[in-house]
Amino acid sequence: MLSEEYVRLLRKHGGKYSVKKVRGGASAVHRDGAPFMTLLPGMFDYGARIRAMDAAGVDIAIVTLTSPNVFFGPARVSLEASRSINDEMALQQGRYPDRLRFMCSLPWQHPKLALAELERACDGLGAVGVMVLANIDGASLTEKRFSPIWREIDRRRLPVLLHPSAPPATKQLDVARYNLVASVGFMFDTTLAVSRMIFDGFLDRYPSLKLIAAHGGATLPYIAGRLDVCFDNMPACRERISARPSAYLKKIYYDSVVFQQESLELALKVGGADRVLYGSDYPHNIGDMKGCLARVDALPAAQRDAVRGGNAMRIFRL
Repeated sequence: MLSEEYVRLLRKHGGKYSVKKVRGGASAVHRDGAPFMTLLPGMFDYGARIRAMDAAGVDIAIVTLTSPNVFFGPARVSLEASRSINDEMALQQGRYPDRLRFMCSLPWQHPKLALAELERACDGLGAVGVMVLANIDGASLTEKRFSPIWREIDRRRLPVLLHPSAPPATKQLDVARYNLVASVGFMFDTTLAVSRMIFDGFLDRYPSLKLIAAHGGATLPYIAGRLDVCFDNMPACRERISARPSAYLKKIYYDSVVFQQESLELALKVGGADRVLYGSDYPHNIGDMKGCLARVDALPAAQRDAVRGGNAMRIFRL
């Protein structure tokens, strides 16, 4: 979910990010000329979300901001954007206490400010988790400067939704044509970020972290065997970890935003039935509450119940 104030700040201070029209007449956020996030009315209308939830049979939604999150502008702007969106989501959570929870956004580029906002959002506003992108304005999530934030998140045992953004080197990847950021670039961004975390020993350093890799873990379930064979045969892959990457893929979480039954079943096979969470990508233009839920409902009963809500109730402590 977004707010008009957030979009105002993005338009004014976005820098490499711009908001302009795309084919079909809608406005979209662009990076280096490539559109990657279309602005839609449902992103600003919580009443419409509740109605869509009613129609699909969804009881509770845990909402987040999307990319480019608040990773733009100078420190004061990034902080203002994060405080604004967190306040708005807390307000809506109070308005719909039986239907909504939210994951806070933080000015990750400025760790001291991020830590203060994390405390305010969780202890003061009732956030149940944290939102992060697969890259922070081009920086890797494993960079040392982000360590204080990860330590505090780990201490609090918070779920973190890792959502893709336009990947670094968007211009060089030639993804502006055919909206390839959404279809391929996002998958690349998430896969690279989580793979780096695994090989970096990140999940060993933060054992209480509940990391949710968006979009069914992108391509991670599909390349699990390749990650393992590289670990087995390449010394560089074993510098910081002693277990095979597939073991770490059982320590992270996956959502159900995959759009085909076989992909959902693969995520369950690789991660385990206790590690997959229902998600829909609503209200993005490819979001589909009913379709994503139908695929979950087609699973065997025990898996269905876990993915439908049991796993989320457990990790978000609802």
